[in-house]
Amino acid sequence: MAAFTKKPPYNIDDLREIVAILRGENGCPWDMEQTHESIRSGFVEEVYEAIEAINLGNTELLREELGDVLLQIAFHCQIEQEENRFDFDDVCDEICRKLIHRHPHVFGDLSVTGTDEVLKNWDAIKQKSKGQTFGDTLSDVATSLPALMRAQKVGKRAARAGMDFNNAQEAFACIEAETQELKEAVASGDQERITEEFGDLLFSCVNTARHLNIESEQALTDATEKFIRRFRKTEELVGLDGIAMQSLSIEALDVYWHRAKEIVG
Repeated sequence: MAAFTKKPPYNIDDLREIVAILRGENGCPWDMEQTHESIRSGFVEEVYEAIEAINLGNTELLREELGDVLLQIAFHCQIEQEENRFDFDDVCDEICRKLIHRHPHVFGDLSVTGTDEVLKNWDAIKQKSKGQTFGDTLSDVATSLPALMRAQKVGKRAARAGMDFNNAQEAFACIEAETQELKEAVASGDQERITEEFGDLLFSCVNTARHLNIESEQALTDATEKFIRRFRKTEELVGLDGIAMQSLSIEALDVYWHRAKEIVG
């Protein structure tokens, strides 16, 4: 049996030692078998669970979920350390260097007037250090992000390069134009064109949301949750009348739907 005699409270060094023990010769068979790829989906799940804790405003749950995220980071670092490529300290060193380098207005003598200038400086420093163009920074936005989140981030980066609508009204006009193009595509019956135009419409909606200071991903999440609440209440109201939902026409269901909206909002 592996030895670990220290008593709580524990710290990051203890976490690193525990992970190393779990991956070691006398460790846990499951932990020893894992690779970056095998635990990749778990990393994503833990991040989303931490976000859920934030959405719920649950501090205790957030503390727990952040611990799970930290475990994922420690685990990936341990895998790399075993291959003598890098370790947890190297990761910490790199992010510290990056933060210092990209905040010359805090750690240097650069003066800024506000958040917008901070973001422009961040992009300029990043581009210079990586030898990137603005196009490269757009391509850098991870394809693994949820589509709405990725679209909004790409839009933000394009805006910093000067390619953006002047205001929300211009963005609204683009939604109207893309809606018309989608209608024309639907009329054509060309499925590939329909799909393309629908994507353009979604992207226009995301750009409009950005100009309205709305996070598209969260807005759609909230809308989906609202739909679920209303649906459940509609189902309940129909059931109270002794009717099966499937037996009702959409017009009849719409009456119950509006009643549900008045109750649950």
